Amino acid sequence: MDPKAWQRLDWVLLLVVIVLVLFGAAMIDSATINSPGLEDYARRHLIYAAAGFVLLFLIAAFDYRLLSPFQWPAYLIAIVLLLAVDAVGQQRGGAQRWLDLGFIEIQPSEMAKGLLLISFAQFLSSHQKTIAQVTTFVAYILFLIPPVALIYLQPDLGTAVSVVFLAMGMLFVAGLPWRYIVASVAVAIIGLPVLWMSLADYMRERVLIFLNPSADPQATYNVRQALIAVGSGGLVGKGYKLGTQSQLHFLRVRHTDFIFPVIAEELGFFGATLVIFLFILLFFRLVRIALLARDTFGRLIASGISLIVFFQAFINIGMTIGLLPVTGIPLPFISYGGTNLVTFLVLMGLAQSVYAHRPRYGNV
Repeated sequence: MDPKAWQRLDWVLLLVVIVLVLFGAAMIDSATINSPGLEDYARRHLIYAAAGFVLLFLIAAFDYRLLSPFQWPAYLIAIVLLLAVDAVGQQRGGAQRWLDLGFIEIQPSEMAKGLLLISFAQFLSSHQKTIAQVTTFVAYILFLIPPVALIYLQPDLGTAVSVVFLAMGMLFVAGLPWRYIVASVAVAIIGLPVLWMSLADYMRERVLIFLNPSADPQATYNVRQALIAVGSGGLVGKGYKLGTQSQLHFLRVRHTDFIFPVIAEELGFFGATLVIFLFILLFFRLVRIALLARDTFGRLIASGISLIVFFQAFINIGMTIGLLPVTGIPLPFISYGGTNLVTFLVLMGLAQSVYAHRPRYGNV
């Protein structure tokens, strides 16, 4: 561990993350006011954030290159956690995604994203010279299938898709030839009927309702309430803690997956645009770190983190404004969820480690 690494952090990135986390606490407090059983969620968010920031700074001072031998341990830990969910996980709303440790509940699929990112990065960096060979491509896909299958069977389609997006995006960054990309897209299109038949009933219903909202008005209730919230916010919003859709509890799961409509209603177009701008800035700072990385392993780690942030923010905001089907993907740093928040702060620590240990001439 190198304490001097803290002097070389990306302070703009850190400031953006701090603003998003504190903004999230404020909006969770607004979304849960007068909600029995949820009143202390903003305080919990800050407690998780404090633990996450401690990990962020510790990991930032840790040389990320020391993680390269842990490809298989990280992968196996992810698999064991996902298998534990299948064996003894807590079930809610028809999904089995949580492990109760007695003093805290965790969501292993969120933790698995960080562990798999390290595994994918090391696999690709160690196969850099053979990335164009079909055997490397097949081995990587076989490497990807077990964790994705375990997450999908929880069932958790949103997280499974995010892991696939992460894996394929990192493969593209590693230099995968276009012929494999075209072939993969073709296979995915051909396999759509099989995937459709394997979806749980509620997953198919969400897609069908998205394509034809009038088919079941009750099923689209929350999306309609979200659109009302977004539309009624206007330019400057109704005021903090003054939104009708959130404060009168018309909007469900408003402190987790549907927190963006709360922001848009209470803070208006300007507030919602500010959040989107912060995520765009965060994305480009992560891309910058990837470009400055001293090796392929670091470049893939930073690129993977940028892909996760982009994917989750894009999907969450898209579904809450009716542009995408509803999935259980939270808004990074802002939505309530301890495991998700700590995982993203750990990932920010990894990105900071890549930046802090960049070549010394890369001070740009």
